[in-house]
Amino acid sequence: MDHSQSGGNILIADSGATKTDWCLTYGGEIVQRFSTKGISPVYQTEEEIAEEIRLHAYPLLKGKKVQSIHFYGSGCIPEKIVFVKNAIYRSFPIDVICIYSDLMAAAHSLCGHNAGIACILGTGSNSCEWDGYNMVKQVSPLGFILGDEGSGAVLGKQLVSDALKNQLSEGLKEKLLAEYDLDQATIIDKVYRQPFPSRFLATLAPFLWKHIEEQSIRRIVERSFSDFFERNVMQYNYQKNKVNFVGSIAWYFSGVLRKVAEEKKIKIGKIEQSPMEGLIKFYS
Repeated sequence: MDHSQSGGNILIADSGATKTDWCLTYGGEIVQRFSTKGISPVYQTEEEIAEEIRLHAYPLLKGKKVQSIHFYGSGCIPEKIVFVKNAIYRSFPIDVICIYSDLMAAAHSLCGHNAGIACILGTGSNSCEWDGYNMVKQVSPLGFILGDEGSGAVLGKQLVSDALKNQLSEGLKEKLLAEYDLDQATIIDKVYRQPFPSRFLATLAPFLWKHIEEQSIRRIVERSFSDFFERNVMQYNYQKNKVNFVGSIAWYFSGVLRKVAEEKKIKIGKIEQSPMEGLIKFYS
């Protein structure tokens, strides 16, 4: 990767489903940081993304010269890159605009130019083996119905499933339904009929965290992390490389994550809540 353009201001963006974190840096120093709404080429047109940037990101950077932009986002798959780039170019007509996936953000942030295994455990989950410059292997995450083991969505799915099938410890089902103002009909509607079921399911993860000492809850989390390691990480060269994580689920449940990894003789490296600090370092 060419860092010869790092003589000027570098704008880094990390976009998830709900928010985009922006950071303008100069020589590794933070010039300005702010957040806007999430930008997703999966759910938004080029027009909508351009509008979001023009109205909410561009005005905050008025008068500041931006030399290069490095945009990382969920849903930034190869076929979507061009229109994200075009959308950004409308507000920032500069030569260097690089678009990467959120998995690349994890690799750049967690591993930098060293080899390692980079994982995301947030609303969804993802992973890859990184050689310091490229992804050399990636097991497809497949989304929360077929995959996404260890993610907030899958943990939430297992939680409501266990609650409605009376598999939780005494009193927990009632607590869950009362705390989130849910009943079976509402849950079925949110999961099967309304948009973004994975987001709804992931909002239930804090309940698991709060009751992690309960055996029936701990079992859900341990099993899901175990599946994540077995079905994803253990297909990589994990005996030789450390396994690094970014994302709110990895961050909050790090104790359980480390314990499950240890049982499988997997060496854990970094666990970060967000990739931004690592990305700032990567571009300094």
